[in-house]
Amino acid sequence: MPPATSPGRDTYRHGDLRRALIEAGVELAREGGPAAVGVREATRRVGVTPNAAYRHFVDRLALLDAVCSACQSRVAIAMETEQEAALAVLGGPAAGSPAAPALTDAETRALRARLRFRAVGTGYLRFALAEPGLFGAAFSPSSDLESATSAARAGTTGRTPFELLTAALDDLVAVGVLPSERRPGAEFLAWSAVHGLAALLIDGPLRALDPDQVQSLVGRVVTMVEQGL
Repeated sequence: MPPATSPGRDTYRHGDLRRALIEAGVELAREGGPAAVGVREATRRVGVTPNAAYRHFVDRLALLDAVCSACQSRVAIAMETEQEAALAVLGGPAAGSPAAPALTDAETRALRARLRFRAVGTGYLRFALAEPGLFGAAFSPSSDLESATSAARAGTTGRTPFELLTAALDDLVAVGVLPSERRPGAEFLAWSAVHGLAALLIDGPLRALDPDQVQSLVGRVVTMVEQGL
């Protein structure tokens, strides 16, 4: 339960009020999804009056949009982390063992592109399952395709979740894994598949599956997308 605050204060003595309100909104989203994000509760947690918040956010939807951006940034970071881990395994000691066949440069580039693409999907799904409230806020009605390239929604590489997906698909084309004629619109097909699985696992009829079944589904859906493009 959050600590009691002074509801009458309309100043903020600890720096950036806008950032503090967004962080409070993110915590509200973590606890209850986008529906839980509200100006009054965010200001109560920060310790200022609602009037102080309206200097930064004209209404609840403006705050929710900022929270959406912060949550999408976290999704992007999760996807980047998954990509780094996948490529680290590729470059690990096992890669140079006598039992591992040597790959040509072209084969290595293709394998790296495939691993990056798969990591986009697995990173997205793992974040969704680990942080369902933040995931719901990230892709709430405040989110739309026009904002999918907003810098506020980017991860550490400067790419948003949507941009990480499109870049991974472009890499597949560049190395010859994905025929160029099948590239248009592929991001929407891939996104729909993994997002649909996330929704079914979080709030839908698949929510009661055990962890092993969930892990199997995540891998199989990503494989289905990779092979079906």
